[in-house]
Amino acid sequence: MRRVVITGIGAIAPNGGTAAEMWDALVHGRSGVARVTAFDPSPFPSQMGGEVKGFDPSAWIAPKEAKRMDRFVQFAVAVSKMAVEDSGLDLGREDLERIGVIVGSGIGGISTIEEQHGLMIEKGPGRISPFFIPMLIVNMAPGMVAMQLKLKGPNCCVVSACASGAHSIGEAFLHIRNDDADVIVAGGTEAAVTPLGYAGFCALKALSTRNDAPERASRPFEKDRDGFIMAEGAGVVILEELEHARRRGARIYAELTGYGSTADAFHMTAPAPDGEGAAACMRMAIAKARVNPGEVDYINAHGTSTELNDKFETVAIRQVFGEHAPRVPVSSNKSMFGHLLGAAGGVELISTVLTITHGIIPPTINYETPDPECDLDYVPNAARERAVDVAMSNSFGFGGHNCSLVVRRFDG
Repeated sequence: MRRVVITGIGAIAPNGGTAAEMWDALVHGRSGVARVTAFDPSPFPSQMGGEVKGFDPSAWIAPKEAKRMDRFVQFAVAVSKMAVEDSGLDLGREDLERIGVIVGSGIGGISTIEEQHGLMIEKGPGRISPFFIPMLIVNMAPGMVAMQLKLKGPNCCVVSACASGAHSIGEAFLHIRNDDADVIVAGGTEAAVTPLGYAGFCALKALSTRNDAPERASRPFEKDRDGFIMAEGAGVVILEELEHARRRGARIYAELTGYGSTADAFHMTAPAPDGEGAAACMRMAIAKARVNPGEVDYINAHGTSTELNDKFETVAIRQVFGEHAPRVPVSSNKSMFGHLLGAAGGVELISTVLTITHGIIPPTINYETPDPECDLDYVPNAARERAVDVAMSNSFGFGGHNCSLVVRRFDG
């Protein structure tokens, strides 16, 4: 069986403009959540967000081309170029038909939709940009990455709400195992910190309203959690067939060994009772990785800071891990940068890989009052030094989409 390794990473998050900056913030418990600045949030019940500050697309994309991309696509192109550079791939020496791109997004070009709709109402349909549709469609993220890097292998996107980035990585993993490609740029991107995005999630009553202390508002698994924090960003990994990586002397961060994907088939937004879909997904990923639950050293949780998600993810972990459940550290990166929606799975897998690399488990910050229904080891408030050989990253999305990825230390 073809083995798949991770040889490059690229990330943009509210608490770091690169993977290295984000990682430093995570291990030191620094939040990237603050009052929203992209628009006046005063009319909204939730006025906080995880915004990417100071992003300059011209550092990665020619200005004329950047103007024809929605922000979520700009993010995707930037982190993909970061990841390729980090991997050491020399694209001029590679067979570009054997390198693909699978980058997902949960929402896509919502800022373009808002802008162009306003233009049509004000000035009529004749003023709509000819780039309107190409800018907003979700598949333009992998499409533009491929165009920028001239990559001609498998190219598509997965749209599964907040599981989009993780599913994209899982599907890329299968493509490489199936010999459809040797290398795939895979992950997720999102830029939905917009008035319409906020109006929609506020209507669902899904967002925290702890506006007086934004940096303390995201508190996964904690008793007084009251909703998630909208955030934006992108995370991409370079997945590579092991022998291909070895031949070019690549640095290997970790090996991706397991991918689980299931459906709750229950409700549009609420998780299935007792976390049965999430539990089935984790079991599948563990089985595909050919490890036992007791061998998993760390779980990077979906951990959104919403009442039902955190409760049922805890229940699902207890079902899958049994007696081992109280002993496995579980933490949520979302406590520090909010919920990146379709980008969350990509960014969080990068964090999971760096946990293995550095032997440091990022904390769940803002953990003050334990919830009796969430009774695992959530690595509260301070990072923990610990050797991690096998780790799991969970992502769950509206519509009942579940995804789990298992990575392990590369053993040579």
